[in-house]
Amino acid sequence: MKKRMIMTAGFAGLALGGCIQVKAPDKPIEINLHVKIQQEVVVRLQRDAQDLIQNNPELFPQ
Repeated sequence: MKKRMIMTAGFAGLALGGCIQVKAPDKPIEINLHVKIQQEVVVRLQRDAQDLIQNNPELFPQ
């Protein structure tokens, strides 16, 4: 019986002795989306250039 009490006290001490801390990071999380933005800009510029050439053929003689 005494052995069981010692083991129970030991487990209780382990359970109460440990401490878990959750802490927010010091720096913000950064998500890099430059690839998508760059692709969208390239497509828009390509469309604008194509429209400019088609609407003003005298500016771009062939």
